[in-house]
Amino acid sequence: MRRSDGRARWALVAAVARTVPWRAVGAGAVVGLLVVALPRLLSRTPDAWLGVTLLRAAALVFALGLAFLLDDPARRLTAPVPTRRWVRSGLRAALAAPVAALWWAAALALLPEDARPPVGAVTLEAAATAVLALAAAAVAVRFTDEPEPGPSVAAGLLTLALLAASLLPARWDLFVPPGDPNWQAAHVRWAMVLASATAVWTACAPEPLRRLGPRPAS
Repeated sequence: MRRSDGRARWALVAAVARTVPWRAVGAGAVVGLLVVALPRLLSRTPDAWLGVTLLRAAALVFALGLAFLLDDPARRLTAPVPTRRWVRSGLRAALAAPVAALWWAAALALLPEDARPPVGAVTLEAAATAVLALAAAAVAVRFTDEPEPGPSVAAGLLTLALLAASLLPARWDLFVPPGDPNWQAAHVRWAMVLASATAVWTACAPEPLRRLGPRPAS
């Protein structure tokens, strides 16, 4: 029984891995690394402000790729299967997590040490951005029948990032430069963003009891 259970688990992992939109995730990873590598390509030495700006931009680009992680063209066919949605979504995230960790390590390594912001703080920002993308995708999957909400989620995330950078009041600013007196306070706010996004993602992971929006015609 245990051997058959193990085979069933590996079969599930393999099946989920085949449905992950690796092209979208990979595109976000490649473009994000190109953003960080831009000073090297231009033979320019970045300073601390440019370094943190490039890492934030790269984290956003990678998160745009993660916005497609829950896309599943066969969602209407897979909805009735015995494996619950939160298991399938969790497996997708677990499969993408090592890729994200390796990508982030590479992004940090591409910056010269003098231009690298505090690693823990900027990693918190990147994690919050990534989880926010996953939470938005989970909301779209739970409350709509759209099998591939990734493009809409990515567009919304990009819009939110642009508006947050320009419209947030100073006391709620998230994008402060290293050395700013509000650096630590800003990262308390980033931790709140991460915790809130994680809570939303967790709440939206299960199948809904009912859907919002118009019902399909019979």
